[in-house]
Amino acid sequence: MQAVIAIPEMFALMRKEKAAELLLRQIAGVPLVIRTVLTAARAEANDILLICPAALSEQIMQQLVGSTAEFGIHISVVQLADFDPFASSGWRALKPHLHQQFLWVPWNWVTTKQLLAHVPVAQFHSVNWAEPACTTFYEVIRENASTALLHSEGVAVTSPETAASAERFLVAHTGKALDGIHTSFNRRLCRPFVRMLSHTSITPNAVTFGGIVVSLLSAIAFAHGTYWWSVLGALLFYIAGLFDEMDGMLARLKFAESPRGTYLEGFADGLSYLQLFTGITIGMYRHYGRIAIVVGIALVVGAVFALITTTLQRKRATTPDRPNEYLGRFYELLEKDSGNWISRIVRQVQAFQRRGILIHYIVLFTILGLLPLIFLLATLGAHLTWILTLYFNRRFFMRSQTDVKPNVSKFKEAL
Repeated sequence: MQAVIAIPEMFALMRKEKAAELLLRQIAGVPLVIRTVLTAARAEANDILLICPAALSEQIMQQLVGSTAEFGIHISVVQLADFDPFASSGWRALKPHLHQQFLWVPWNWVTTKQLLAHVPVAQFHSVNWAEPACTTFYEVIRENASTALLHSEGVAVTSPETAASAERFLVAHTGKALDGIHTSFNRRLCRPFVRMLSHTSITPNAVTFGGIVVSLLSAIAFAHGTYWWSVLGALLFYIAGLFDEMDGMLARLKFAESPRGTYLEGFADGLSYLQLFTGITIGMYRHYGRIAIVVGIALVVGAVFALITTTLQRKRATTPDRPNEYLGRFYELLEKDSGNWISRIVRQVQAFQRRGILIHYIVLFTILGLLPLIFLLATLGAHLTWILTLYFNRRFFMRSQTDVKPNVSKFKEAL
C-alpha cells in the first residue's frame, strides 16, 4: 500500500523557523510530520510519497527525510507548487508517482497504526481531505465532488490545544487488543506518567529497569515476614507491575519497539517474580520454618523453568523481528485447538497468569492474610506453566520444524 502525505503550500510562504516550529511540533516526544510518516509506515504502507511545496526550505526537507531514515523508512519526496488535494489537476500532475490505490494521510493527522490500517476504501466522487482516506487515482481525478461519509478516529493538530488532545488520544490508545478489565485499569493509572515521560529522554528500557528496582524493594519488604511489611511489599509489587505496563506504552507511543526490548521486558518479568518469590519465601520461613524453604525452592525452580521455556517458545512462535506477537498467536492457536480439552482449559485460565492481572490478586490475598495460599498456588502454577509450555511447543510448533528438517535425529527433536 502507498501512503500519500502532502505539506500545504502555506509553509513555503512562512519564515523557515516558523514553518519548522509548526511542522515539527512535538507530539508525545515525536515531531508531528515525522509521527504522521511513521504511523503510516507502521500501518503497513511500504511506499511513502511526501508532497512538498517547491519553495519549502531545503533544511526542513532534509530533516524530515533524515529523521525517518533513522527508523529504516525510505520516503519519496516530490516537490510540487500549489498542490491542492481538492483539485484534480494536482493529482494528474502526480500520476507518474501514484499507485492505482493509495492511502491519503493529512500531514497533521495524529492517530494509531491500528486505526490507520483499517481505513476503508472510499467509494465517493471525492474524499474528505481533512481526514485519512483510502482511495484510487480514478476517484481523485473525477470532476464532480461530494463529501465523504466516513470519519476516521484521530486528531488534526492545528493549535496547542489540539496538540494536547492528540497526546491524550495517543496515550489512551497505547494498550493492546488482548487487554482485559484489570490491564485496562492499570493502563488508565499509567496514562499521566506515560505522557509526561514521552517528553523526556527516558527510554522504555530505563522504565523496565526501574520496575526491577521496585520489585527488589517489594521482595525486601516481604522478607520481613510481618503483616504490614507484607502489605507494603504487595503494594510495591503492584507499582512495579505498573512500570511493566508503562514501558510498553511508552515504546509504542515513541515508536521505540524492538525485539531486544520485548525480550528484555520478558526477562524483567521473570526476574521480578524471582525476587518476589524469594522475598516471600524468607518471610514464610520466619513463620513456618524449614517447610517454607522447601516450598520456596520448588517455587523458584518452577519459575526459572517457566521463564526459560516460554522464552524459547516465543522464538519458535514468532519471527525474529516480531517477538511481541507471541501471546496473540498463542491465543489464536488455542482458539483453533478448542476441541482439545487441555487447550480449552488453558485458554480460559491463561489470562490469570499475566502480570497485569496477578498483581491485583497478590495485593488482595496479602491484605486478606492469605499469603500462604498464594504461595502454594504460585508454586503449582509455575510448574504447570513450564510443563504445559513444553506440551504446546510439541503440539503447535514442533510440526513446522520437522517439515523443514525431516531428517533431524530423535535426540535433537527431544532437545
